[in-house]
Amino acid sequence: MDFINKVEETVTAKGQILVDKAKAAAEIASLKSQISTCEEIMKKNYLEIGRLYYEKFGETPEEPFEKQCRAIRNAKKGAEDLECKIREIKGV
Repeated sequence: MDFINKVEETVTAKGQILVDKAKAAAEIASLKSQISTCEEIMKKNYLEIGRLYYEKFGETPEEPFEKQCRAIRNAKKGAEDLECKIREIKGV
């Protein structure tokens, strides 16, 4: 009987360890998901700040933003030119 009791105790202890590890893994996954949500909120707001800055100062940006504003202007112009070509091909 003593052997069976020790086996039961070992199985119970191992089972509890697995349960604890599963709980920890679930909590970590939940926390990582919350971190991702926070990062998405930050990313969305960084983009919004950039858009608002560009709308207000894009034509006369301060020095650290000149390169990015110029790249945005060039990309907008390129997109407009491509849209024009599409309209030409469609005959519109």
